[in-house]
Amino acid sequence: MTNLIGEYECKVDAKGRLLVPSGLRKQFSAAAEGKLFVKRGIENCLELYQKHDWEAVSEKVSSLNQFVKKNRVFARKFISGATQLELDSVGRINLPKNLLEYAGVQKELILFAYGNKIEIWDKKSYDAELEMTDDDFAGLAEDVMGDVNLGEE
Repeated sequence: MTNLIGEYECKVDAKGRLLVPSGLRKQFSAAAEGKLFVKRGIENCLELYQKHDWEAVSEKVSSLNQFVKKNRVFARKFISGATQLELDSVGRINLPKNLLEYAGVQKELILFAYGNKIEIWDKKSYDAELEMTDDDFAGLAEDVMGDVNLGEE
């Protein structure tokens, strides 16, 4: 199972090229063969997957019962804009213009890696998304993780 981690400040050039930081590239699996998939995210960001992770996620979505309308709508929205990318010889990817516009990315962006995906955020949007008081975060942590025992089983 892929377990990417890290937060990276980057810049995208006018042609949509992004140099993926070496610290993140080092976490990529050889099984991905330098192939990545990018799509619209659930929030106002993009999601980037390595090839094998995208295949697993895409298979789950494709296995939904297509005779159920909400499944079809979800699949369309989830896979909307999905595009295969390939790392070039220096570790760059070329992000599609329409996806950059969707996420509001101008020049500065954040790559937020966790689990099997990397979220691509416009830097200002990412900073706004993380704005929260310590008390608000403590309440959220209790709501989400309050019943989870992180110690011994």
